[in-house]
Amino acid sequence: MRKILTALILFLSTLSAEINVAVTYPYLKEIVQKIGKDRVKVTVLGSAKYDPHFVLPKPSLIGRLSRADMLVINGGGLEAGWLPPLLKRASNPKIAPGSLGFVDVSRAIDMMDKEEATRAKGDVHPEGNPHFSLDPHNIVPIAKLIEERLMELDPANSESYEKNLKAFTKEWRDFLERFDEKMASCEGKKVVTYHKLYDYFLKRYKIESVGTIEPIPGISPSSKYLIELLNKMKKEGVRLILQDTYHEKRSAKFLATRSGAKVVVLPHDIGAVKEADSLEKLFENYAERLCR
Repeated sequence: MRKILTALILFLSTLSAEINVAVTYPYLKEIVQKIGKDRVKVTVLGSAKYDPHFVLPKPSLIGRLSRADMLVINGGGLEAGWLPPLLKRASNPKIAPGSLGFVDVSRAIDMMDKEEATRAKGDVHPEGNPHFSLDPHNIVPIAKLIEERLMELDPANSESYEKNLKAFTKEWRDFLERFDEKMASCEGKKVVTYHKLYDYFLKRYKIESVGTIEPIPGISPSSKYLIELLNKMKKEGVRLILQDTYHEKRSAKFLATRSGAKVVVLPHDIGAVKEADSLEKLFENYAERLCR
């Protein structure tokens, strides 16, 4: 009788235990929480206040990784500059690349701009452009991959994860219907961006990128390059410069002053600006700033 009781207690404790999930960026936290709800405890490694390519490898992050049952990363090489050393020091087999607890959401995306990385091309990602989360239509495939992995890790609660995904998918598709309608007025606009950060978003909503302030990814522009870009902007009639929150602002201001274009600061993740405190508000911020 005591053995049966002990086994029952162990079984019930397994059902009640939360899954510790570490995610690399804030947008992933919201998706994991939507699917896992009270079954997951989520911690974020990176901050939206900084360049997502470069997260400060603080010792506290090692502790978070060592306690994680599941690690969800953006992938596409976005974390390549900071995550591998942390994973090595955390030495947690549950979330090692290739393990069940390691989830790379880029696997759910047909990525743009796959090319061989060379020094001449700058800081490019051979797997493709990793900023796919800024196309709101990519959120559901990401959520689906996370749901599938949670079901594998915690099969006893598969029905709950499936139900949560279904509810989130309906909620998000309702949002997309409204959002796509708002974005329709932006079709055909021409812009210049600092980094190739918004390419998935621009392609989705048929907004033309005339050029980037970076001559090649990761390289700051020279005065000569900025003058050439300025002349191109004038020729193409570019009226908008899309600036992220973490690159230098001087170059965009220079171009705006001499071209008459407007600088629009767009957040790259939840929390990058105070108004973007959820996934929906992140994208609503885009519509408000681009299409008014």
